[in-house]
Amino acid sequence: MTSPEPLPVRRAVDHGVARLLPDVDRARAWLLTVDEAPQSYVDLDAPTHLEFEYTRRMGHALDLAADEGAVLDVVHLGGGALTLPRYLAATRPGSRQDVVEADRGLAALVDEVLPPVPGAAVHVEDARAWLERAAADRADVLVADVFGGSSVPGHLTTTGYAREAARVLRPGGLYLANLADSAPFAFLGAQLATLGTAFAHLALLAEPAVLRGRRFGNVVVLASTAPLPTGGLARRCAQDAFPARLVEERDAIEALRGSARPVRDGESTPSPLPPGGTFHVG
Repeated sequence: MTSPEPLPVRRAVDHGVARLLPDVDRARAWLLTVDEAPQSYVDLDAPTHLEFEYTRRMGHALDLAADEGAVLDVVHLGGGALTLPRYLAATRPGSRQDVVEADRGLAALVDEVLPPVPGAAVHVEDARAWLERAAADRADVLVADVFGGSSVPGHLTTTGYAREAARVLRPGGLYLANLADSAPFAFLGAQLATLGTAFAHLALLAEPAVLRGRRFGNVVVLASTAPLPTGGLARRCAQDAFPARLVEERDAIEALRGSARPVRDGESTPSPLPPGGTFHVG
């Protein structure tokens, strides 16, 4: 007797309407959307399959964060369907992972429909509040992929937030963030300036069309107090179906920063919304 086909799940959550949609082409794969904006894609049979381009770039960076298979302590700000925690559980079994998700309804939905991740603890709390309570030198890697709707909340874009992220990381630890912007890169420039107050080394990954100002898109930012583990990263990202460019030269980072100043607490605004239809899922 064959198993019944999985059915879509639709539910109102704290910050919109979430849908878990089964992929008709992959037996146990799911797409998570909130208000029709894609949030996560997971394949439970192949957790190392990263469907979204920006998650593949983050996966490449995580692969290079330590020796192959080495165990890491990782904090994820933003949970979604736990795509990267599942990836790390498969590629670095035994790693300790903390996942912080502010949307209680979304966390409950994912917990109900999808299996848990070995070694991962999910905390339903605001990301900044959790960071401020966390112990210093707790993590080797901090992954930030937090969107309230389609924007990064303002309180996660400030120098105070950057200081907390650096404090929670061990010396030389890796900060990895998913941002989104378009030319003239006012938001990205301000974030480079802000992160630069806490981290001496910055780099980013983005599609050439985004960097040339032709369209809105994701930008993955890497930051650390020590030189970044970027050896081989450019080659990996260039081989993807949608190649990305690695920008790590100081002059190039400064050019993207432009005249932007660090964002202080009390001065922040959310990241820009994508143009209508950019991430629409029917």
